Amino acid sequence: MHVRMDDRSLLRSRSWRAWLVAVVLLAELAHLVWENLHGGIVSHHLLARPDLPAVWNGWGLVLLPALAWFVSGRVARRIARHAAPGRAIRAAWLGSVIAAAIGAALSIAFVSGVEDAAFAVLVSALVLGLLLPAYRAECLLGFVLAMTFTFGAVLPLLIGGIVATVSAIAHLGLYALVRRVWRRTRGRAALA
Repeated sequence: MHVRMDDRSLLRSRSWRAWLVAVVLLAELAHLVWENLHGGIVSHHLLARPDLPAVWNGWGLVLLPALAWFVSGRVARRIARHAAPGRAIRAAWLGSVIAAAIGAALSIAFVSGVEDAAFAVLVSALVLGLLLPAYRAECLLGFVLAMTFTFGAVLPLLIGGIVATVSAIAHLGLYALVRRVWRRTRGRAALA
């Protein structure tokens, strides 16, 4: 998708953001109505352990639209600042699709009762977060949306937050420090 320079004002507009929030809100509302008609809105225990607190899926009605609004604002600002906005749009879509695929795989593995596969997907998400910038907001949104039907919105946000934190520490902290040290040592070697 190619974005012209005059399209940057469109990216900054709030209309597409409002549409995204409306779609997310309607999808979550439909999900909760479906749950209510099939035995009631579900609550999920942390770590699937009954001795830990349960989180009600109804919180997704507030959490998901707020997350969609926040994420769309972050993505719009990044695209507006980018020298090649079309490339930034493709990167944002790709990040959200990859994260959604990982979230869907984790949900399928858990629902299928294959805990080893679910654990492998979760570890893969952490490793992928070390290689790719999974700390970006669109990745978190894709991950949470893909897992919402199975786990509600709160638990995927907590899991995705851990993956995003590990990725941010690696990319914005550790890797940046390694690059800085590498440049300094190369500069000193060139002077010597």
